[in-house]
Amino acid sequence: MSLQFFGTYSLRILLFVVLCASLPVLCQTGTPAANANHVVDPEGASGTNNNYSTSKPAAAASAKQAPGLLPEKGIQVDDSYHVGVEDDLQISVWREPEISSQVTVRPDGFISLPLLNDLQVEGLTTKQLQELITEKLKGFLTEPQVTVIVRQIRSRKVYLIGQVTRPGSYVLNGDKTVLQLLAEAGGLSQFAKMKSIYVVRKNGGHEVRLPFNYKKAVTGKDPKTDIELSPGDMIVVP
Repeated sequence: MSLQFFGTYSLRILLFVVLCASLPVLCQTGTPAANANHVVDPEGASGTNNNYSTSKPAAAASAKQAPGLLPEKGIQVDDSYHVGVEDDLQISVWREPEISSQVTVRPDGFISLPLLNDLQVEGLTTKQLQELITEKLKGFLTEPQVTVIVRQIRSRKVYLIGQVTRPGSYVLNGDKTVLQLLAEAGGLSQFAKMKSIYVVRKNGGHEVRLPFNYKKAVTGKDPKTDIELSPGDMIVVP
């Protein structure tokens, strides 16, 4: 063989060795590795880790925390409901976040609002309160639009005393019977006189006693034996 043949053969071997050594590097710099940081948005949009903070869920979360925005959720009350002490209210004035407020009715029956200071609200319906605030704001704003929402009712209370697990005051947010209240309070104690329980209710300035027989009510045979409670009722368990 000639010297030229050996030279060509050696060069081919050298190129083959260099190619084999570079294959792992080529595999690492291919498409799969380039997309290692690729992130798919849960809503279908795609991007990279650096841009994921601007995805739709994150944008929505930041919108919820935008200053001046007030949540619009509250308790559904009818037109006959009268605002009472300790009720939580949301007063929203359209396009006026500085005036809009979440307030609690004070023990004196007043609330405090920007521009208007103290307002007597105890005993008013939400519609009456809305009209009152609207009228008061006309001295500061052009055609103010006011919304009043009851966020939490704390003024409607009943009182439970005597031989029960947890005596005290309980908020009456909706329809509730004596049995339901006793269950909420953890039930009767072992010394309770089940046949002697009664409800004290104010009626026209006078107090009346409504007898409650626990044993009859708990059977459920006669729904009338389970008294439906009214705000201010006091349930006495001897």
